[in-house]
Amino acid sequence: MKVLMNAGPWLSTPPPGYGGIENVVATLVPELRRRGVSVVLAAAGSSTLAVDELVSVYDEGQFPELQKPYNQVMGIAHAHQVRVVSELRARDDIDLVHDHLEVVGPAVLSAFAGPPVLHTLHWDLHKHPAFYGAFPPSVAVNGVSESQLARAPEALRAASLGAIHLSTPLADGDLRTERGEHFVVMGRICGLKGQHVAARICQKLGLPLVLAGPVCGRTSAAELDVVAQNPYHPLHSHPDVRYHLDQVSHYLDEELVRWVGAVGGQARDLLYASARAALFPLQWDEPGGTAVVEALALGVPPVGLRRGCLPEIVDHGRTGFLADTEEELAEWILRVDELDPEECRREARRRFAPSVMADRYLELYEQVARAR
Repeated sequence: MKVLMNAGPWLSTPPPGYGGIENVVATLVPELRRRGVSVVLAAAGSSTLAVDELVSVYDEGQFPELQKPYNQVMGIAHAHQVRVVSELRARDDIDLVHDHLEVVGPAVLSAFAGPPVLHTLHWDLHKHPAFYGAFPPSVAVNGVSESQLARAPEALRAASLGAIHLSTPLADGDLRTERGEHFVVMGRICGLKGQHVAARICQKLGLPLVLAGPVCGRTSAAELDVVAQNPYHPLHSHPDVRYHLDQVSHYLDEELVRWVGAVGGQARDLLYASARAALFPLQWDEPGGTAVVEALALGVPPVGLRRGCLPEIVDHGRTGFLADTEEELAEWILRVDELDPEECRREARRRFAPSVMADRYLELYEQVARAR
């Protein structure tokens, strides 16, 4: 089988730091190729993932452009998708397209009579009700959690082929390091992730907390200061910037609560693996939960609010703790040492290893191809 894997134009694959979808693609593709699948990757030209062919419009990822006004950004995803369609028109050896580009991917591919398409839904399906409420019937879809699909419009939920939990490049990792005293929240700094809740709780309890992740693409305090100190900067009023400045920054005391910017590579892995626990004080219904899987794979118990996909991934009392309120979350944080890191690793290998995700997707590929 030859698959065109459409990761989109936003970040290189794998990404240098933050990048959920690109990390998932970078995990899936090697496993597919080990099983004999040829992969044509449609992504940013800077992608370094080993594939059979790379198709791109942009030499570099276009993620920084997303901060600009819509009328300056709207053509980026479409230019990328037109390049995908042009590639499909020029050849007849692609057996299936696995698409990961939000809305634009299925919208364009549904109007093209080419190979069968499987579109993976990575996001909140309430975002585009008019589109998801009348999803193109020619495109097969799957979700990344049952809770995500349960909240989908009825027509999309009925058409879905089910949910496949995500894996990440760390899911088979066996990194072990000395356990520290700090807790960590890993991910983009934004209101949905709830870093302010974690900071408030840890400061009250006297527990060290490290917040690691970019703020609106800014990866360090120096970069963010340029935005914060210039009221005319185009990102000055961005919701993520305002969230960090108004709700998170006053907890940063450089003793208990620290923001270390975006952390990548080995430094990121060590920061994660040495934490007592990974905190997920989610303020929304998280659809995929790759960061939760990463924590489990590194033997770091997840402790979070019972929202979105977390109850599907975390076995409360065995591989992590889930709370219904902030007060209850604080109580579970104090009990995190009751959890066994080795049990977390075993569960990650059993349920969320890259090989498990790849086998599930191969089953879907064959199902979609047969239906077509």
